[in-house]
Amino acid sequence: MNISLFSDFTVDKTNNVIIIKREFAANRNTVWDCYTKSEILDQWWMPIPWKSKTKVMDFREGGKWHYAAVGPNGEEHWAITSYVKIEAPIMFLANDAFGDAEGNINEELPQSKWTLNFSDMGKNTLVHGIIKFSDLTQLEQTIAMGFKEGLTMAMENLDALLGK
Repeated sequence: MNISLFSDFTVDKTNNVIIIKREFAANRNTVWDCYTKSEILDQWWMPIPWKSKTKVMDFREGGKWHYAAVGPNGEEHWAITSYVKIEAPIMFLANDAFGDAEGNINEELPQSKWTLNFSDMGKNTLVHGIIKFSDLTQLEQTIAMGFKEGLTMAMENLDALLGK
């Protein structure tokens, strides 16, 4: 059975924000785990044919997720997510940046602050994300890099992982 799940992706250039609302056909604790446990994240976070490979996952306030997007030819693009605030299983706030294999942030690429809220929608879960950039240039660069398309494909991977 093919069910229709709510999805919305809005770019607000006035406030340098991307707003994402995405419904998943699973309970909140399951979806929370999909976003906060590296062994699950690595199964869905990248658009196919890319894969996510975690080097370090320390999901706690002050901790980080250091991972690579690994391409079909073995190329690696590294990222670092630093967790600022966590209220399990309701929300987390994190700083996101591109980096290198050693965990150094690449200051020449966009950086953003992510707030992800998880709420019940009956048997389903709504993830409401607010991604804030310090300026319009970083927001536009992120969009130009194919962020919307890549994130959409990753969300579809999570749907498949959840069996929906």
